[in-house]
Amino acid sequence: MMKSLLSHCSFIFRPFPFRSFAAAALLAAGLSAMTPASANGNIEPLTDILSEPSSAGLGFVTSLELSPYRDAGTRYDILPLYLYEGQRLFLHANRVGVKLLDSSEQRLDLLVERRLEGFPATRMPASLAGMATRDSGIDLGLSYRYRQPWGSLQAELLHDIGDTSRGNELRLGYTREWRSGPWTLRPSLTVAVRDAKLNNYYYGVQASEATPDRPAYAPGAGVNATLGLYGSYDLTQRWRLLGGVSATVLDSKVKNSPIVQKSVLPGVYVGAVYDFGGHEREWAKESSPTYFKLLYGKATADGCHLLKIITAQCLSTATVNPTSIAGVQVGRPFIQNLNGWPVEVVGYMGLTYHNDQGLQSNGMQLDLFMKAFYFGFPWSDRVKTRLGLGAGVSLAQRVPYIEASSQAANGELGSRLLQYLDPTLDVSLGDILGSRALKETYIGFGVSHRSGIFRSSRLLGNVYGGSNYIYSYVESAF
Repeated sequence: MMKSLLSHCSFIFRPFPFRSFAAAALLAAGLSAMTPASANGNIEPLTDILSEPSSAGLGFVTSLELSPYRDAGTRYDILPLYLYEGQRLFLHANRVGVKLLDSSEQRLDLLVERRLEGFPATRMPASLAGMATRDSGIDLGLSYRYRQPWGSLQAELLHDIGDTSRGNELRLGYTREWRSGPWTLRPSLTVAVRDAKLNNYYYGVQASEATPDRPAYAPGAGVNATLGLYGSYDLTQRWRLLGGVSATVLDSKVKNSPIVQKSVLPGVYVGAVYDFGGHEREWAKESSPTYFKLLYGKATADGCHLLKIITAQCLSTATVNPTSIAGVQVGRPFIQNLNGWPVEVVGYMGLTYHNDQGLQSNGMQLDLFMKAFYFGFPWSDRVKTRLGLGAGVSLAQRVPYIEASSQAANGELGSRLLQYLDPTLDVSLGDILGSRALKETYIGFGVSHRSGIFRSSRLLGNVYGGSNYIYSYVESAF
């Protein structure tokens, strides 16, 4: 068995072509420390859904879960789905990692996962008043899956590496998959064995936090169990609807904590995903172009939000505490002529430098996104014109000043990780100048937009608001 395992694992040390790595890095780099796990249940059956190897997907899952904390009510959350399934690297919305072994029967992964347990970000219940905040953690782990016709067995060992709880968890699970036409059902059972450090951090009460109604308490090690039923429905070859329900039973010692609910914790999940696997992979072709883009922009004035910008109602930049950005983006086509339409889809990775004009330290920003271009305008045969919209995630080295100052004014903290949108409009420089050599060189303007989806996503820090930078750029295909 060990010899077989080593022979399978050895492939990760072999050289592999840039195009495979680029496609994976495009969606996975920078997210390793920022991907979440559901606190109440196991949402892996909703995120491990790509139909073909070396495919990517974009979508979302909306969840309603009963908070484990007493009187905290129902927790509503939107989880953006950024998915990639490569030969060696993978990104499921709740984790990113490397495949050490992947055969028809066995799979062994080294992964990083963000644990989204912790106190509510808003509407703190009275039961938690005066307590030190319990934050999300970052886990490093190993996951092993054994697949058979009767179902899949899975074992995962996770350890907090973010110096949050310093706890450990062993998850044991069983999943069975049924397919019938466009329907897929995945019932699952997960048992989580958690050590004392993990439970005491999230569900214990320290002596300094004790009150007459909230005595000091340490639940210690325990076992939680989650039963779930998840499914998907294929609307088309590429669009899928997602759904699921779960019920989590906490260990009795955890439920005896004065800050924890006594009841079963139900969860409901609804979402949709677009699977790019149904298309011919343009990025895998050696002849496929690589796009390079240089940009420079300035922060917008207060009140000049994205909708006003793209409708040309506001195009002014800040005159008080002006800040600016400069950056480079590199992209590879994923789809050309989507469904026969004049639409191209490109995956981008961008690096942006924030000049905060001495208001705070400058910093870098990593943007990972998919972008659709429409170029079917009536005049495009004379001057090719592209209308683009990109969507993805943005990870900042530090929260940009324009966001930090806005959040501070509201008594809130910003988030380094936010949703990223990139609307643009450009024209072919070659068509304007009559130069065939510059046919695939474009000049235009766009908006670099970061936001927290209106305080609705715990992954994005439950941030309300964000930032907008209007920028000009030149982009060329090589």
